[in-house]
Amino acid sequence: MHDESPYSSPVVKNAPLPFHMPGWIALAPFEAYLGMNIDEAGNGRAVLSMPFRVAHCQGAGLMHGGAITSLADTALAIAIKTLLPEGTLFATIDMSMTFKHPIRWGTIRGIAEVIDRTERDITGAVAIVDEEGVTAATCRAHFRVKRHHPPPASQG
Repeated sequence: MHDESPYSSPVVKNAPLPFHMPGWIALAPFEAYLGMNIDEAGNGRAVLSMPFRVAHCQGAGLMHGGAITSLADTALAIAIKTLLPEGTLFATIDMSMTFKHPIRWGTIRGIAEVIDRTERDITGAVAIVDEEGVTAATCRAHFRVKRHHPPPASQG
């Protein structure tokens, strides 16, 4: 059996990416694969949601911590994108998750907010909340914006 899903396409060294982002404030393939949705985004804040699917289960039937962490990281990245010029490159360089309550069912939300920003460093916080309003996890993460290198001066 051959999987024809766009998620099964290989990413090949030095080749163009096998996908196109539909916009600056949009979900990448991994995030869409997990079922995330952008519910709100603006002014350094974002709210994303993700339904609990069987594919998100760990062995005891709870939502896997990796799925929860992915939602937190993505929610904060979307919040950051609302503050940066389109096309700016940045990455998570440090992240701390605190798990407080298991997720057993339903849709969770990642409520993210930028809390500190310098020229290249951005820090944010995320609360992961279940359908009953219980905070299941909190996250604090630090992102770094890629340094802009001006083009070399022309010689003439």
